Amino acid sequence: MIGRKRQQAELQAARQSEYSEFVAVYGRRRVGKTFLIRETFGYSFTFEHAGVANGGLREQLSAWKSSLADAGFFADKSPADWFEAFDLLKEVVRRAPEGKKVIFIDEMPWMDTAHGHFVSALEFFWNNWASGRKDILLIVCGSATSWIVNNIFKNHGGLHNRVTHRIFVEPFTLAECEEYAQSRGLAMTRYDILEGYMAMGGVPFYWSLLEKGLSLDQNIDNLFFSRSGKLRYEFDELYHSLFRSAEKYIAAVTALAGNRPGLVRNEIAAQGNIPNNGALTQVLEDLEHCGFIAKYNAFGKQKNNAFFQLIDPFTLFYFKFMRQDGQSSEHFWSGSRNTPLRNAWEGLAFERVCFLHLPQIKSALGISGVVTTVNSWQCAADGDGNPGAQIDMLIDRADNVVNICEMKFSHAPFVIGKDIAEQLQHKLDCFAQRTKTRKAIHLTMVTVYGVAQNAYWNLVQNSITADELFKP
Repeated sequence: MIGRKRQQAELQAARQSEYSEFVAVYGRRRVGKTFLIRETFGYSFTFEHAGVANGGLREQLSAWKSSLADAGFFADKSPADWFEAFDLLKEVVRRAPEGKKVIFIDEMPWMDTAHGHFVSALEFFWNNWASGRKDILLIVCGSATSWIVNNIFKNHGGLHNRVTHRIFVEPFTLAECEEYAQSRGLAMTRYDILEGYMAMGGVPFYWSLLEKGLSLDQNIDNLFFSRSGKLRYEFDELYHSLFRSAEKYIAAVTALAGNRPGLVRNEIAAQGNIPNNGALTQVLEDLEHCGFIAKYNAFGKQKNNAFFQLIDPFTLFYFKFMRQDGQSSEHFWSGSRNTPLRNAWEGLAFERVCFLHLPQIKSALGISGVVTTVNSWQCAADGDGNPGAQIDMLIDRADNVVNICEMKFSHAPFVIGKDIAEQLQHKLDCFAQRTKTRKAIHLTMVTVYGVAQNAYWNLVQNSITADELFKP
């Protein structure tokens, strides 16, 4: 298995515990949650069940009866309700051999149908029976992360604080994507992997669709722009599988997709036409839990001035090339190299990849053990006609340094010309003057192949290349 060592260790610790354990595994669709659990337990469970997509209560209970049969318990008919369903599960456990009984319930959010009282039955099963034993390992899983968070983690009823392990399965890092590509025999350079990550993120299922013998551009054409492309309609399927009332979530990411620096809450409400109330709070929290957006505080500002950025590479790719431009050519991507449209996307997408690899950037700076906060900063033009400035990534360090990070995507070592040098110096001067910080200011360049040495490269205190982003 590629990666997932920490998650596997936590699952194994739960199995070896002397007490019953309640484990919730969550993460976005296609990220490999089910594969992780099955591989960890050798595809052997006392009871395994998966909810039925778009199924009503009758279909869910009928599927439960089928899973009971797979576990060796043959009921005469489907259970009448979820309370009876969990009573039948008790019989499966009672008949099982000595030792820890591993119960795996996948896609649990689909089982919570209207008027089905599923959560109440789950609460009763755990609190009144399973938790009183020492031999139960209950693993619940689901792609609808918002449901897991709101109904399991934030439950204020019988499941309050009952989960003993929360395991979040994140997308792969660049290093894990490289390892995965090598394991499948894909001949890809690090540049290819970086570009693939900029389009697909680290979702293992997407990477599993890449075909040997094709270039990355050919693969992206086949997956995204071909009429039968396996990811051509993934956007709608993704958001509707993760969120009920997905339209609100799509409206929020649509607003953010059109604003590179990000938006504050009020702007998301206005541009997404979403009421600025608790419903928007829920939308933003759910999107953040799923890893689609990130929340940052502006340097020197209070938390209520936080702004949000869309950071999911796949969603950014969709809005740039598949939704707004409606590309019809099946070879669009192969023909787009070195075009202004693609070059503009590369700059933004590389920035987002850098945000997703902050631990690697901190490691390259030698500050993994230093307390830091990541902020953004911007200032408007002043009354004297001096232009404003925008800093997308600012690492504020406890050791009296601020790293102002400039992320630049290029096909060769990045050249700082006179105009760019003036822009960078303006940012440094603006930040120092407007914030009146007493910390040392380090200009940090994050590029693909490094910074070319010329008359202006001495502006740079730290140069980080893409190779550093590939480190574990």
